[in-house]
Amino acid sequence: MTEQEVFHQELLDDLKSGTLVLPTLPEVALRVRDVVDDPEASAADLSEIIITDAALSTRLLKVANSPLYRGRIEIDTIQMAVARLGQKIVRSLVTSLVMEQMFQATSRNLDDRLHDLWEHSTEVSAICQVLASKHAGLKADEAMLAGLIHEIGVLPILMKADEKPELLKNREALDKVIENIHAQVGAEILRSWKFPENLIAAVEHQNDLTRDSENGPDLVDLVQVARLQSYMGSERALPEEELEKVPAFKKMGIDIAINVVELDEHSAEYAEALALFGF
Repeated sequence: MTEQEVFHQELLDDLKSGTLVLPTLPEVALRVRDVVDDPEASAADLSEIIITDAALSTRLLKVANSPLYRGRIEIDTIQMAVARLGQKIVRSLVTSLVMEQMFQATSRNLDDRLHDLWEHSTEVSAICQVLASKHAGLKADEAMLAGLIHEIGVLPILMKADEKPELLKNREALDKVIENIHAQVGAEILRSWKFPENLIAAVEHQNDLTRDSENGPDLVDLVQVARLQSYMGSERALPEEELEKVPAFKKMGIDIAINVVELDEHSAEYAEALALFGF
């Protein structure tokens, strides 16, 4: 077996045995989730948790005043944001806004890989938000989060690869392992985080481009289209004849030849969505 094949099997074995080290959600996201899930907790309780993190508070206010959620009155307090958005939306947004913490390198070898991974995740998230804004059945907060977590399974793979310097240097071999298994690993991470099934499905089935949703478009369709859109103009782009076979494009009503974020009516929304994560 090649080093690549051995590594792939080790990942599968560790995943099956439960010994693969999976990332954990940042503490503030867990506390927010616990409050939202507590029927006795109030909006004030939720606000008190959020305001203890100044950076998170600033970013949440920025989201609340973004085109996706903007009302007639500007929001300038966390309590106003919670009141306008609702606790469940705030829970999704907080999780999204603290995700970047998980993409911080633990070694110099991983720095570039994790930076590129986060940048691509935010790009897909922004496309997801733009696309979701055109479909009444898709929620902007879930779209944002689905885009950010669609490659979450890459994190433990890179962490394990960091123990094998030669494999980490062999980008092509490592990328093949990642492509083959990251969706499966990502789904297990989300299950360990007790995420809802629709978000787990968006990660688990993102590579199943033959999938034809029964009541689409859904989050899987959304993530598939956003991913494929993010590859346009790159070596990872699929040829048009392959894209034509992807049911998700029809479900989303997207012309395969059009780059969504380059359309005039979408570009401002896309830029605003990226700006939420500092890009």
